[in-house]
Amino acid sequence: MTNPWTGEVPVDVDGTEYDAKLSLGALVEVEAELEEQSLIGLVERFEAGRFSARDVLALLAAALRAGGWQGTSADLAAAEIGGGPMEATRAAGALLSRAFELPG
Repeated sequence: MTNPWTGEVPVDVDGTEYDAKLSLGALVEVEAELEEQSLIGLVERFEAGRFSARDVLALLAAALRAGGWQGTSADLAAAEIGGGPMEATRAAGALLSRAFELPG
């Protein structure tokens, strides 16, 4: 069951719901994949609406793997995301938000 207090966001991949989360390792993976120099730069890209589909895919793939999903970025690119691109983008934004929220 998805636990938003630990930063988890549900993501439907090919009809199966997974709990995605941005662990520190997942954030490192996203920085490297997107060649982003800082976490702040990554967050600013999303806040300013300067993100691409590639950004969303990289973020979701890393977060899904951190939650236990066994796929690759290529697997996710070929998969059906429940809710389509808009839901994928919403989930990516929620993941970033939850990763940097202070409790309380």
